[in-house]
Amino acid sequence: MFSKSSFIPGFFRSRPAGLGLSPDLQSMEQIRRIMRPTDVPDTGLLCDLLWSDPDKDVQGWGENDRGVSFTFGADVVSKFLNRHDLDLICRAHQVVEDGYEFFAKRQLVTLFSAPNYCGEFDNAGGMMSVDETLMCSFQILKPSEKKAKYQYGGLNSGRPVTPPRTANPPKKR
Repeated sequence: MFSKSSFIPGFFRSRPAGLGLSPDLQSMEQIRRIMRPTDVPDTGLLCDLLWSDPDKDVQGWGENDRGVSFTFGADVVSKFLNRHDLDLICRAHQVVEDGYEFFAKRQLVTLFSAPNYCGEFDNAGGMMSVDETLMCSFQILKPSEKKAKYQYGGLNSGRPVTPPRTANPPKKR
């Protein structure tokens, strides 16, 4: 159920219905059939739903600098939304400087809610509220000056990282 002022990452029509994009994603039923809980495999639909990233310099599908999944262009977003009669894709898992960032003529929004990500970036966090008419509003969480309370393993930990999305990434501390 979708209630006022709630946020669920996904696709928007009259209700959210999923998470990211994948060249393997042909129907929303594929997302519904994913067994949960589950481990995320290194390739395939579930991996792409989590790790694929938008890229303004890509048309179609491209290689991802994370070393896992793909990048996709605005054309992929538009085709997907048209095919499934949706208005907006809401995604996460990628640092954006201001906490949220639009892509593909505001057909996709990336949210990142962790300000000062792991003490490594000077990014804001963002939250999106959606009202009963599906009007979206954003709240920005400014980073504090405090150091991170934990270590996440660093960039060479063997796990995919959430890289900045812009050519001018948030400043590292």
